[in-house]
Amino acid sequence: MNRRALLVIDLQVGVESNEKKLYRLDEVIKKVNEQINDFRQSNRPIIFVQHEDEELVAESELWQLFPELNATKEDYYIGKTHANSFYKTGLSELLEELGIDELEICGAQTEYCVDTTIRMAHGLGYRLFMRPGTATTVDNNRLEASEIIKHHEAIWDNRFLTFI
Repeated sequence: MNRRALLVIDLQVGVESNEKKLYRLDEVIKKVNEQINDFRQSNRPIIFVQHEDEELVAESELWQLFPELNATKEDYYIGKTHANSFYKTGLSELLEELGIDELEICGAQTEYCVDTTIRMAHGLGYRLFMRPGTATTVDNNRLEASEIIKHHEAIWDNRFLTFI
């Protein structure tokens, strides 16, 4: 079948704060918008996943996608309450309905929702792809964001997904 969708995970205003900025966010959004444009031109589905919790209350300002993203009302939207984009959401059903067996993944945060979703999607049998520089995170108490990203990309590469 080889029908591919773009999965944009948690690129939401409240994922970063004044104290903890997402690493190279402007660059990531630029690259994600390029992906979005490519998928639109190819008439392939774009799915935005938005995290919801006590801090990211659905429909609140912090819950919103970054306004710089080229999201439209014609795109698909999935709300989630767990790092795993498949857990208690309609994502599997949507992908089945659309005939999707390949996912191109991007978003935030590398070590949480992006990593968990990649591993789950891989376990469910999806073929996964990622463009370098399209996942981001914040520094933590142990590692800088750049190191977290390098570490996870090294684990994912040719094990869980293919970089394109």
